Amino acid sequence: MNKNLAITCFLGLTAIILGAFTTHSLREVLSIQEMTSLETGIRYQLYHVIVLLFVNSYAVFSDQFKNTISYLFFSGIIFFSGSIYAIYIAGISVKSIWFVTPFGGLLLIVGWFLMLLFFLKKVINKKK
Repeated sequence: MNKNLAITCFLGLTAIILGAFTTHSLREVLSIQEMTSLETGIRYQLYHVIVLLFVNSYAVFSDQFKNTISYLFFSGIIFFSGSIYAIYIAGISVKSIWFVTPFGGLLLIVGWFLMLLFFLKKVINKKK
């Protein structure tokens, strides 16, 4: 789990750096809509970093489950947030990677859904 936590810390670090860079360096260059999109990518990255810290520290989750959720969220962050960064920071055309952002969002949703199932099973088993 240390590998997952190291990757999580790296993602947290990059989110803070990108937030500062965006606020201080791109405010004059990008439109309000573009800034809002970048902030969404950064915000989603930070939300999932916090969840990843929980996931990889939660003793009830098996190592396999921690890895599954971590890889879904790592991939989701890369595809969702990374595609937004690629569009607005690297200048890659939206038309060339339009499908990447929703795919990343789907990976994040699947991770949340698996955690929901895990906890619902706990609730159902407790009632028996």
